[in-house]
Amino acid sequence: MNERTLDQLNPGEHAHVVGLDPAHPLRRRLLELGFVRGAPVTVVRRAPMGDPFEVRVNGTDLALRAADLHGIRVRQ
Repeated sequence: MNERTLDQLNPGEHAHVVGLDPAHPLRRRLLELGFVRGAPVTVVRRAPMGDPFEVRVNGTDLALRAADLHGIRVRQ
C-alpha cells in the first residue's frame, strides 16, 4: 500500500485518509468535513486548469484547492 498526499491522486482513484498535517491552517475544518483517519476518499475530477479538485469523502462531494489537499495524507 502506497502513502501519498491527496492532491497526488488522479480522478477516479480511491484511498483512505491516514492523517492530516498538524500545521495545516484548515485542519479543524477538514476534520469537521469528514477527513478523519480511515475515511474513504475519491478524487471525482479536477478543474480544467488543475485546481480546484472535486473530492468525495464519506459520500459527500466537496470542491477543495490543491493546496488544501496537499496536507491530507492518504493510503490506497
